[in-house]
Amino acid sequence: MRVSFCGVRGSTPAPGPDFVRYGGHTSCVALAHDGDPTELRPTLLLDGGTGLRRLPEFLGDQPFRGTVLLTHLHWDHVQGVPFFSSGDREGARVNLLLPAEEEHTDAEALLSRMLSPPFFPIGPHQLRGEWSFGTVPGGAFDAEGFTVVAKEVPHKGGRTLGYRVSDGHASIAYVPDHCPTALGDGPQGIGAYHDAILELVSGVDLLIHDSHLRAEEVAEEGSFGHAAAEYAVGLGNLAGARGVVLFHHRPERTDAEVDRTVCRFAESPVPVIGAAEGMTLAL
Repeated sequence: MRVSFCGVRGSTPAPGPDFVRYGGHTSCVALAHDGDPTELRPTLLLDGGTGLRRLPEFLGDQPFRGTVLLTHLHWDHVQGVPFFSSGDREGARVNLLLPAEEEHTDAEALLSRMLSPPFFPIGPHQLRGEWSFGTVPGGAFDAEGFTVVAKEVPHKGGRTLGYRVSDGHASIAYVPDHCPTALGDGPQGIGAYHDAILELVSGVDLLIHDSHLRAEEVAEEGSFGHAAAEYAVGLGNLAGARGVVLFHHRPERTDAEVDRTVCRFAESPVPVIGAAEGMTLAL
């Protein structure tokens, strides 16, 4: 499995010279099956933030043909959808799945609440190519040759999912927005290690997790809906992950500040890195 980071910020994009090394686009991770390097093209995308704009770097002049899984519908995870040039074109095939807010959710109608006039010039049905819209199935399901398991995780303001994705050889857990303090303080006072998250992360090769906060920020800001980097690393250690990627950097966190956050875990038993746009990891 090849994991490429197209957008790693949370809340809003972060342009400017202080955000060059880690990047300023919002959440989007692209997954491809390993193989001939000349044939590697992502077919499964996790979230649709402004990082979707980077897909042509991986596809060249080819249209995207695959699935997009949204964790939730906050702006920083969907704002890239109408600017997805590899998907909004003839020859594209895009199956977009989002969490059901209630039984019998109409996925396209729900997405249209933010993607339609007067908030945007067009609706989802006007995107070019072959688009379909649906809700994330319950239990394990297949998406583009990957096996996916979705678990609900606490996050403020709408139903939110975390994903575990496997190709039969390697596995990742993707949890970009997570508010563990909603379920208790936990042993370190920065959030509970609850059953759903432990099941999702257990034994994965790579945990990509919300690190919007630092531990000292949780008391004041934890109720906003995010986790601390210390929680992400603690979860990785507890659940037996082989590596942790700190993700969803807050928009004002400069490159130097992200460096300092990562350096906090230099002695961690599990390797820790900061997510950076353009980074590809082969598992």
